[in-house]
Amino acid sequence: MVLVTARPAVQPMSASIRILGIDPGSRITGWGIIDVSGQRITHIANGQIRTDGSDFPARLEQIFDGTREIMEEYQPEEVAIERVFMHRNADSALKLGQARAAAICATFAKRAGIHEYAAREVKLAVVGTGAADKTQVQHMVGALLSLRRTLQADSADALAVAICHANQRRTRALLLRSLGK
Repeated sequence: MVLVTARPAVQPMSASIRILGIDPGSRITGWGIIDVSGQRITHIANGQIRTDGSDFPARLEQIFDGTREIMEEYQPEEVAIERVFMHRNADSALKLGQARAAAICATFAKRAGIHEYAAREVKLAVVGTGAADKTQVQHMVGALLSLRRTLQADSADALAVAICHANQRRTRALLLRSLGK
């Protein structure tokens, strides 16, 4: 049986929306939740799903279960996730892709819209350069969200993905409005 369902379209800019940002990894998957209302972005929560053990399928299950718990607790309407970039090591790229898939599949039950961004695109949106390093991303995410503590790198990256999506939503809405749509 094939069940086809539609994902919700991007919500209008006037609506408040909750976004889950995900920075996938097979050992540490960072996550961050923001609320967006107009131009205001508010930090809600962040953390990491830390997997353990050498059994890779068990680690994928931990990522799936952890992401599902986050979806249940915070109820985001949209999910923004970093795309896989090509590693020099094909095995690493495949494992990262599987970790990413486990996180994405865990969001399906809540029917959240899923949006993907390249790492360079995220860095450009948050820091102003696609070649930014982890410490620059951590600093800018903390500044943009008015956080007083230094974020763990994977959580900062996940929040950066969510902020990138919030900015893309705003830009898309402004373009549509200027076209009279």
